[in-house]
Amino acid sequence: MNSQKNNYLFPFIAVTILFFLWGFFTVLVDALVPRLKEVFELTYFQAGTVQIAWFAAYALLSIPGAFVIQFVGYQRGIVLGLILMACGCALFYPAAESRAFSLFLLALFVVASGITFLQVAANPYIAVLGSPDKGSARLNLAQAFNSFGTAIAPIFATAFLLGDQILTSAEIEALSDVDRLVYYKQEAGQVQPLFLSLGLFAFVMAMTFFFIKLPKIFNTETKLFSGFGKVIAHPVLILGVVAIFLYVGTEVAIGTWLTNYFLDMNLQAVVAEDPVLRSIVEKIATTLKGTSFEELDPKGQVGAFVTFYWSGAMIGRLIGAGLSMIIKPQNVLSFFGLGAIAMILISINSTGTTAMWSILAVGLFNSVMFPTIFSLAIAPLGDFKPQGSGLLCTAIVGGAILPPLTGLVIDNSGFQVAFGILILSYIFIVFYGWFAKKPQKELT
Repeated sequence: MNSQKNNYLFPFIAVTILFFLWGFFTVLVDALVPRLKEVFELTYFQAGTVQIAWFAAYALLSIPGAFVIQFVGYQRGIVLGLILMACGCALFYPAAESRAFSLFLLALFVVASGITFLQVAANPYIAVLGSPDKGSARLNLAQAFNSFGTAIAPIFATAFLLGDQILTSAEIEALSDVDRLVYYKQEAGQVQPLFLSLGLFAFVMAMTFFFIKLPKIFNTETKLFSGFGKVIAHPVLILGVVAIFLYVGTEVAIGTWLTNYFLDMNLQAVVAEDPVLRSIVEKIATTLKGTSFEELDPKGQVGAFVTFYWSGAMIGRLIGAGLSMIIKPQNVLSFFGLGAIAMILISINSTGTTAMWSILAVGLFNSVMFPTIFSLAIAPLGDFKPQGSGLLCTAIVGGAILPPLTGLVIDNSGFQVAFGILILSYIFIVFYGWFAKKPQKELT
């Protein structure tokens, strides 16, 4: 580990911007799911496979990403990740133009590949960018900006992805040739400008990271292959991998199906009759799209509230960063896991706004889980943290596995049963918080 005294403020700010960027992208994918479900007339299980295209990148590229970063360095790894994100965004243009589902999946995979490189590089970098005992607090703070990205993404999704009416196959066939072409053009126009703008931003960030200088903080002589042999034998890391898998899969599964969950409860009627809830949606629609509440599709009318799920994570991470300074992170993790369990139980056993706000509150309790699990899992790994990061980022593939499985349960048994099963993930996370309190042997 580099022991030089460095000014870490600027590197911390620069890398934290990346946390915002990939948080925004990840939730934008959640917003695409209900849209693609209608455009291609998919079942819940089929729509859940959209997340497979996204999170498969973590399974396939996290460990190779660790190899690449070991050889080219963290800074060049970040640049590579940002360029991949820009290329993936560019692919959304032909995907929307051709209405090809396979091309949408390819674009998602390329963007996610870039984010995988960023995750492998940035998480351990932030965790050790300063005092070791404050690693969890730093990662919680950086992840708060990730949550800021996830919080505002649903607002943009409501305006650009969820706000218009989607026609069925039969309705499209009934259109004249001219009207059909106009409809297809309008469909493409909903997606293309947003993703092209995001691609341009990713490219500008890539050029920025190409020229700035980040401090080196890891021992470059660490042997990668021998390192993997050591880290996979460390129980706090391996259980951390399981915890990350369950956490990400559960968080994404809930976020993916929130809009459909609200529609299933007919919450659009509740929102239309409640002056406060209606005004929230109208403000978003008017500000970003210049449309009225009535002009929004029902999924846009309720989809706006998904922002509270992700903004809860942002607020919780700011709180978690403070709590982790004065309370053991392990205890914070277990407490927040119990809170998530309580909120799900309330939601699936109630209706209306009580069910809505309680499931949205799960986002608040999700907040500290990823950064706390991650920092606890790599804390005893010494100079082998990059290898541990590769394994932990591979576990993010849980976001590809649990959403379609949850969708399958929804197809057969409904939302209440599906969300109830997800409670098992939080039970394991509570257990991990308890386990991580045991003294851990430092790898050398």
